[in-house]
Amino acid sequence: MSYDEPLELLIGGEFRAGSEGASEPVIDPATDEVLAHVPHASTADLDAALEASRRGFEVWRATPALERQKVMERAARLLEEDKERIARNLTLEMGKPVGEARLELGFAIDVLRWYGEEGKRAYGRTVPARAPGMRQEVRKEPVGPALAFVAWNFPAVNVMRKVAGALGAGCSLVIKPSEETPATAVAIARALQEAGLPEGVLNVVFGVPAEVSSHLIASPIPKKISFTGSVEVGKHLQRLAADTLKRCTMELGGHAPVMVFADTDVEKVAKMTAAGKFRNGGQVCVSPTRFLVEDAAYDRFTQAFAEAAKGVQVGHGLEDGTVMGPLIGRRRIEVMEGFVEDATAAGAQLLAGGERIGNQGAFFAPTVLGEVPREARVMNEEPFGPVAPVARMASLDDMLEEANRLPFGLAAYAFTSDRKTAGALREGVEAGMLALNSLLVSTPETPFGGINDSGYGSEGGIEGLEAFQRTRFLTDTDL
Repeated sequence: MSYDEPLELLIGGEFRAGSEGASEPVIDPATDEVLAHVPHASTADLDAALEASRRGFEVWRATPALERQKVMERAARLLEEDKERIARNLTLEMGKPVGEARLELGFAIDVLRWYGEEGKRAYGRTVPARAPGMRQEVRKEPVGPALAFVAWNFPAVNVMRKVAGALGAGCSLVIKPSEETPATAVAIARALQEAGLPEGVLNVVFGVPAEVSSHLIASPIPKKISFTGSVEVGKHLQRLAADTLKRCTMELGGHAPVMVFADTDVEKVAKMTAAGKFRNGGQVCVSPTRFLVEDAAYDRFTQAFAEAAKGVQVGHGLEDGTVMGPLIGRRRIEVMEGFVEDATAAGAQLLAGGERIGNQGAFFAPTVLGEVPREARVMNEEPFGPVAPVARMASLDDMLEEANRLPFGLAAYAFTSDRKTAGALREGVEAGMLALNSLLVSTPETPFGGINDSGYGSEGGIEGLEAFQRTRFLTDTDL
């Protein structure tokens, strides 16, 4: 099975192959079949993309915000018209069920529309002067050409958050999507070009990640970097950015605690959080990951959660009834097996799953581990897969201590009907995003980002637009 999106670079308004002919295969993680080959950009191609972004920025920054919004709206409509085809390709390259792919693409289109509209509200302000005949103005301006590097787990949303934020603010962009999930990014780029985006405003390149990032970041042309990926890579990119003082937005990994109190509807919460945990195969940076359950609710929760996990239908994302697809690649199976082996050796109970499914593709059973001790690796390292560790907690204080123990601070969740407990959680949990009695932490109009080792800066909301802006102060005095 192959997909129907020609994989090409986009440089200076032209879709083309890499100038040196290098490429790598794109693999369907459900079948191990080669879907296509994604071209690699040469050093000359990267330099051409940088120069195109410099020229494109001069055009796009001078384009009125209303006209920018019209281009972005036309692109949103084109993506809606092509939604089924793009969603199918997204499923083939990433593995998630096609229903999830449709929802993701719909969210990405909403992001594009939101930033197109919000760009018209990039307000500055007038500051009252201290003397007659003086005027003081604060301006919000596009920061300049930008760079973006994104992960594979959300091929549409990860790309669109960077692209739409940059375009809404008036910036040009060179983006390197994941080589494992390229078709979705190329489809987004085609829609924008067809919608009338000027040449060079958006440039899409692929290649060996370390080589591409180091070359692009070393250039003085880009003024901004936005990255979605692992903590280790984010820290590396920030060190590279320091040489040219590029500002950064870092959306890095997490290890989200889920605090479940006995005063909530325990069985309902177990089903809800199991669905959230196994969404996208657990390959979500804000996935509910460390389940911290009050002692009085522990048995009911683990039983209901394990039953829900066993009921998850695993299969190819294009098959009817599939709830969870494969992991992104075979390499992740060994990682999941390692977490399970380590936890059970430390005394954890295997309540569901724990093993690979079949011999073809990268399928791993939804897994639940009970009575997981603090020292188990899965309680300290982000699993980024369908493994859910559950630990028994004695009190609110114990939960807060455990929730805040790790250096990560992206998302956190808690379920309680007690307002006093909820108030303590609102003030005590160290996370960039906290959801009480739901799993909702991401919408186009709200800031998405972490603290501590989970990064800094936000995508989404007015904060996401400001990430691509700079502030200038102008004063004008009568002579």
